Amino acid sequence: QVQLVESGGGLVQAGGSLRLSCAASGRTFSNYAMGWFRQAPGKEREFVAAINRSGGQTYHTNSVKGRFAISRDNAKNTVYLQMNSLKPEDTAVYYCAGGRYGFTGDDYNYWGQGTQVTVSS
Repeated sequence: QVQLVESGGGLVQAGGSLRLSCAASGRTFSNYAMGWFRQAPGKEREFVAAINRSGGQTYHTNSVKGRFAISRDNAKNTVYLQMNSLKPEDTAVYYCAGGRYGFTGDDYNYWGQGTQVTVSS
């Protein structure tokens, strides 16, 4: 089992920045690819970004490319999502997930409880 706990969400004005963190405990963190997903009210959960086990490969969905950056620190058992130039449409609950490198929820076995990000216009 892997336990994941997100932090760093909050209320920010449009154009601002936030950095989300996801701390992992349990099994060896570096054995898992990690992903970030988000779900806005009334919408389906959507993929945001993924990073492979070593951190050498990343992928970001088109709507956040150039604004968000996923990274990980295996020594700290933590994955990050740096979010810059935030827009109101980025408002959602953000979830981190652990599993195999991929871009759908089915690629991930372990999920955090989520952290709310609200971007005001």
